[in-house]
Amino acid sequence: MEKMSLENIDLKNKKVLMRVDFNVPLQDGKISDDTRIKEALKSIKYILDKNASLILISHLGRPKGKKDSALCLKPVAKRLSELLNQDVKMAPDCIGDETQKLKDSLKPKEILLLENLRFYEAEEKPQKDPSFAEKLAKGCDIFVNDAFGTAHRKHSSTYTITKYFPKKSVAGFLMQKEIDAFSQIIKNPKRPFYAIIGGKKISSKIGVLKSLLEKVDALFIGGAMAYTFFKSMGKNVGKSLVEDDFIKEAQEIMKKCKEKKINLYLPLDIVVANDFKNDAKTIIIDTQKDIPEDFEGMDIGPKTVKKWTELLKNAKTILWNGPLGVFEFENFSKGTNEIAKVISKIKCISIIGGGDSVAAINKLGIADKFTHISTGGGASLEYIEFGSLPGIEALSVK
Repeated sequence: MEKMSLENIDLKNKKVLMRVDFNVPLQDGKISDDTRIKEALKSIKYILDKNASLILISHLGRPKGKKDSALCLKPVAKRLSELLNQDVKMAPDCIGDETQKLKDSLKPKEILLLENLRFYEAEEKPQKDPSFAEKLAKGCDIFVNDAFGTAHRKHSSTYTITKYFPKKSVAGFLMQKEIDAFSQIIKNPKRPFYAIIGGKKISSKIGVLKSLLEKVDALFIGGAMAYTFFKSMGKNVGKSLVEDDFIKEAQEIMKKCKEKKINLYLPLDIVVANDFKNDAKTIIIDTQKDIPEDFEGMDIGPKTVKKWTELLKNAKTILWNGPLGVFEFENFSKGTNEIAKVISKIKCISIIGGGDSVAAINKLGIADKFTHISTGGGASLEYIEFGSLPGIEALSVK
């Protein structure tokens, strides 16, 4: 069933409560990447243009239900003011009498940002205080969810809150963009459809891997996940990160790929290091051989980049989630960067999710070469696996 979006509801002179994802990286109290703030601008400007007053709610970091001045949203209010060239009022809290007065007195075209939702345990655990969502909703006419990155959580501000806005809970433009992009590859992808799955752990991606086996024409596995697959094939992987509890799952995925005639591509060669640091001693190992006992896998090698480049050129749809090496170390980011550049040049639908793969693309300055860059790593994986998310399910139907 199609969910209501911003364009389906009358906003004029209304008080709009919008859940955004302003969980931005901070360094020494300053925002180091404002992408998530910029992504919300389209919805924010649209609401203000309709003569509505806007109350924004977000979390930042993991304060674990306690107030933490290092995770205050003031830097976000400041940056949003600059981007909009308009004053953004900052509330002292997200609930309480003083905050309620600010909400009640907000005039059309004005913006108020409430303080970090996760300063309250009830944000992540609605059962702890069922009145928390009600207090957030108080005095507002319409609820907009534009925070795809948290839509996979049944939190007070993403799920519980919608019951206070019957027939008035709608998707923002960013949320709608994410839904449209992932619906396309779930329901009717242009073929051949290839998925590249990287990152550290097979455990966090096993569900999406199994789901993708029902959809893709080929699967490329990189990152530390690959070593669990190699170990499941009886190879020695040295000190590489392996999840022994998931060796059987890896074997099952390989078996299913064979049964379904899905090509499964693991790295052909690996850059290995004698220590987990940027300037460690490195060698390139062919994956037909064992990794030496005192070395660990850190990146895909040049032979893999070359082979995958040839294979990916045929794709009509590419989904990529997770880095292909220890991306945070510059000496082991080459595989991720090279594959990012390759995909950017292919004429296909390219959808990227997951913080590190997105960070690689932003760092290379090639973000505009991709069809869609998702704002939610975990949320995008769960959307592919289940076909929807709790935060989306809770929105009003057209």
